[in-house]
Amino acid sequence: MLNKGFHCALVILLLFCISPALSSAKHEARLSDIIVTNTRDDLLVYFDVKDCFTPEMNKAIMNGIPTKFTFIVKLYEVRNAWFDRKIADIRLTHAIEYNTLKNEYNLFLPEQNNKKVKTKDFDEARERMADVVALKVARLDKLKRGLHYQLRMKAELDKIELPFYLDYVFFFLSLWDFETDWYSIIFRY
Repeated sequence: MLNKGFHCALVILLLFCISPALSSAKHEARLSDIIVTNTRDDLLVYFDVKDCFTPEMNKAIMNGIPTKFTFIVKLYEVRNAWFDRKIADIRLTHAIEYNTLKNEYNLFLPEQNNKKVKTKDFDEARERMADVVALKVARLDKLKRGLHYQLRMKAELDKIELPFYLDYVFFFLSLWDFETDWYSIIFRY
């Protein structure tokens, strides 16, 4: 007959093994509201990420852990008889950090002229963090009229590097990394 301590340890081990699978199954981040447009000089893209904030991520941000989203945007000229020609390859990083002393969120949004935003509203901070607004993908003089182009996009949460001793305290951080699928739009210029 096994003792109660062994049963307790077995139950705890089982919970640790099952909880990451349950946590990751609950949400799947995705891109939405994708708009491709242009100004007189530049090709622009707008999009946002839905379902990217988990309760674990919210707790980590509220505890002052800096968090970064990386957006990857690539533009190709579609060529039927040859390999597609890459025109642009952009890696854009949004960052958020909560200042517990001032009770405000500091955001860095590089596509908006390296704009730094401060807000006390967590919902507004999360919305701005997940939105890409007027990202300049390429100058229009690099595109040729009448040809087809493919715009590919994805978003991912940057992995957080913690000191060795904090890895055990913040084990839940591994439960909230995400990466969206690639999204592709083909258009004619």
